[in-house]
Amino acid sequence: MGCFECCIKCLGGVPYASLVATILCFSGVALFCGCGHVALTGTVSILESHFSKVASDHAMLTDVIQLMQYVIYGIASFFFLYGIILLAEGFYTTSAVKELHSEFKTTLCGRCISGMFVFLTYILGVAWLGVFGFSAVPVFLFYNMWSTCANMKSSMSNLTDIDSICVDVRQYGIIPWNATPGKACGSTLGDICNTSEFYLSYHLYIVACAGAGATVIALIHFLMILSANWAYLKDASQMHAYQDIKMKEEQELQDITSRSKECLHSYT
Repeated sequence: MGCFECCIKCLGGVPYASLVATILCFSGVALFCGCGHVALTGTVSILESHFSKVASDHAMLTDVIQLMQYVIYGIASFFFLYGIILLAEGFYTTSAVKELHSEFKTTLCGRCISGMFVFLTYILGVAWLGVFGFSAVPVFLFYNMWSTCANMKSSMSNLTDIDSICVDVRQYGIIPWNATPGKACGSTLGDICNTSEFYLSYHLYIVACAGAGATVIALIHFLMILSANWAYLKDASQMHAYQDIKMKEEQELQDITSRSKECLHSYT
């Protein structure tokens, strides 16, 4: 076999579908974890500077955000390993299917592992749907603030008193009702929207939400791949069992034929 034929054979054993899903999963998780971590830090800074200047009022929120940042570290580490494992499983099942008619045989343990990955990926996909919905909440809150600031800058805002236009974050349950000042109005609100922290956090939340959506798509892609691979492995196992039975029957038939010929020769 030449070098070209060897390369073609190696490329034929690459699970391209699993490879694409792994890249999409890594990209989505990286965007969600990286952008989400920085956006949460910016959110705390905005709250401390403009909406809750007493540390005790937002102490619980700060603890929750720190806990979420630690969870982000765990998510990033887990999905890095899980993506590699699913890619390796893709290589295994691809080799098993392509060498169906050779000496390679799938084992019961391999089929059970594939089934376990199908179940686990389904659970993770449902969980990431919840993460995707949760990540859209801060995007909605920041969009409300941004649209309020945009309305103040529009020509229609000149007909009213801009100091009457406010954003009260206490109504969202982010900080308690006794937090001071708790809301921002008029030019103060406009100054907040013009800060780099608000602009950066808003867009980072959008990117983090998009990353969560990409991860959901990647897990759905993995689920389809794993289900197909599990079905292929099951068919491969049944095919090997059929071939083994067929070979045994042919061997028994040959033995019977040879014994009949021997008996005939001895009789004659």
